[in-house]
Amino acid sequence: MKNSVKFAYCLAASACLFFWIATISAQTPKPKHINRAIELLEQGQPIYYTGSHSGTNGTFEQGKEDAATWADYISYDMEAAPYDIAGLTAYMKGLAAAGPTRTGHHTPAVIVNVPVRGTDEATVRANSWMFEQVLAAGVHGILLCHATTAGAVRAFVEAVRYPNREQGVGQNGLQDGVRGAHGADTAAKIWGISTADYLKKADVWPLNPNGELMLGVKIEDKYGYAHMEEIVRVPGISFGEGGPGDMALSFGFASQTDARAKEVQDNIFHAAKGQHLYWLGVGAGGGRGGNLEAAIESTIKEGHMIGSGEEIAAAGRKFTKRPPPY
Repeated sequence: MKNSVKFAYCLAASACLFFWIATISAQTPKPKHINRAIELLEQGQPIYYTGSHSGTNGTFEQGKEDAATWADYISYDMEAAPYDIAGLTAYMKGLAAAGPTRTGHHTPAVIVNVPVRGTDEATVRANSWMFEQVLAAGVHGILLCHATTAGAVRAFVEAVRYPNREQGVGQNGLQDGVRGAHGADTAAKIWGISTADYLKKADVWPLNPNGELMLGVKIEDKYGYAHMEEIVRVPGISFGEGGPGDMALSFGFASQTDARAKEVQDNIFHAAKGQHLYWLGVGAGGGRGGNLEAAIESTIKEGHMIGSGEEIAAAGRKFTKRPPPY
């Protein structure tokens, strides 16, 4: 009798444990991408970022704290801030240690602004070692600031890709990738996958639909503006922004709110939209008639797909009826 009672008790306990595990598993999201930002854009949802960390903020503890971010991706600045690869590496390890995120991803997506300026092809090629180093830290994308010529942007894309990639090679002058294999093992640990899988997935999206890296351009001076049509046609670029502050300085406008400055930004956006690039501008201007929600709705309807700030994210997610978790 006692044995029967013990057996029944164990059976009930096992059933409860199984039910609890099944419940937890059902509640845990199953990401379709390593890069959360890519996953959302494929669903037609705008994405929202926070940032930027640099210098002493690039620490393991800061990474652990930021793993719970409200944002869809983290913009990590090393353009105007010190180029600190040790700090970035520690930060990425902190993100991974505190994961997974609420959405089930190993870490939030991180996109780095590097100090390389896209002024010309030779400059980008000479400084491509920076791209390799930040990628080895396990980041999910790079933004090329002051993108000025199509040649510079092509060199940027080639520096990030492995030589065995095929998509886009030969289009608009794009050549084979030149990234070396070293660093894949450290990046793979941050992504939570094997080195072999990292070598397959570490490619530019959406040129490679299975890629997990986002490459962006910042067209922010009159020289880049003159070449914007060629820049946005370079295969491998997925997103970007206009850099209104630097653009106003470059043109000599009184401020970035000048009517001429707005016209410039609008022209850049329409060129990028024509090439199906995802562009910053959700809620741009802070509100039309003082109404932020109206501004967000309007800019999303226009085709802007990237915004920044928690308030803008909350209103944008509400407008597009994005289901949680965020």
